[in-house]
Amino acid sequence: MSAFLGLLWRDVRLAFKQGGAATMTLMFFLLTVTLFPLGVGPEIEVLSRISTGVLLVAALFASMLSLDRLFQADYEDGSLELISLSPLPLVLAVLAKSAAHWLTTGLPLVIAAPLLALLLAMDPSGYPVLILTMLLATPSLSLIGAIGAALTVGVRRGGVLLPLLVLPLFIPVLIFAVGAVEAAIGGLTPRPHLFILAAILCIAAVLGPWASAAALRLAFE
Repeated sequence: MSAFLGLLWRDVRLAFKQGGAATMTLMFFLLTVTLFPLGVGPEIEVLSRISTGVLLVAALFASMLSLDRLFQADYEDGSLELISLSPLPLVLAVLAKSAAHWLTTGLPLVIAAPLLALLLAMDPSGYPVLILTMLLATPSLSLIGAIGAALTVGVRRGGVLLPLLVLPLFIPVLIFAVGAVEAAIGGLTPRPHLFILAAILCIAAVLGPWASAAALRLAFE
């Protein structure tokens, strides 16, 4: 556990020390959502109708911006191979790095989402479900994205290939996340969508690190 927390804290410190990935992700999210009122006009009805989709799609793309560096930087300087040889199992190392990715990129998106929902005139009844949805969806994006990042580590122009690998896997998360918020705004229960999102998160947390670790072992070979 100490090795797991040490690796988690190391990646969090590096992310905030370098500042690039975390800041870029949040700024992309803010700018993308802010541009929509300029593009579609200031009509409250239009903005309110598209607010859920805009927020969640922007969060999805923002979370992908730093995925290509999840393992690549450590792979290039040899740290990743040392981590794989440490007493900490590679599966837990992948889980720690995925958790650090969420803390530095996903969590800021969760915090910023309600403020941007206000900008898009989202119905206030959807705010609590939006926050809960983001808390369930963004860790899934980090865990699923780690699989694509592991498959493309060491691959030439892997950053171009990565979105093509992970976007199809992100679609179920997006569908049920939008459905949960829209159900809450429409006066329906969002529980079925939230339960499915929780199930996706559990599956990603269990199977994602194993798949990522297997892909990294192939990269070492």
